Amino acid sequence: MTAAGPSCPWAGTDPLYIAYHDTEWGRPVTDDTRLFEKLCLEGFQSGLSWITILRKRENFRAAFAGFDIEKLAAFDEDDVARLLGDAGIVRHRGKIESAINNARRALVLRDEFGSLAKYVWSFEPHPQTRPSDFSWESLRAIAWTEASKALSKDLKRRGWSFVGPTTCYAFMQAMGMVNDHIETCPCRAEIEGLRAGFVRP
Repeated sequence: MTAAGPSCPWAGTDPLYIAYHDTEWGRPVTDDTRLFEKLCLEGFQSGLSWITILRKRENFRAAFAGFDIEKLAAFDEDDVARLLGDAGIVRHRGKIESAINNARRALVLRDEFGSLAKYVWSFEPHPQTRPSDFSWESLRAIAWTEASKALSKDLKRRGWSFVGPTTCYAFMQAMGMVNDHIETCPCRAEIEGLRAGFVRP
């Protein structure tokens, strides 16, 4: 959609960023591959701007086997070396090794819960814990929440890395576990409708 009113300021004027805001960010996701991709990319984003990651997303998908959990879990040191030489992605050894490690941890988690989606959505915050003010000034001050802290703590306990509370909150925003479009944004009401009819896994 094309925003017709005061939209979320963070989308700026970049067409790629606007399209991401208007058609993807905050919409509920249950597909395990897409969820894993989002969590990995939020980890890669740490210390960088999201637009940097967004511009490289197709390169990431090509380099990381489409974020297919089983394929990525099978990556070895040769793959790490290959990825470190790939100028199309963020060449950070720790983050690359983290993505591979987290894929292996995701397989274990999937065996336990049936799907990554079922596990992740179990951390959805109760509506009463959400802010009453969805202005830009209010939302921009939230770096993490008790729900994202709980998700981060449990993932770390399970051996995941690059999943701090702030990263987990950005992930929860991106995959629609919370609706953090500002009150005046045309996307907010649309996503509230999607969430109202959404069947949790």
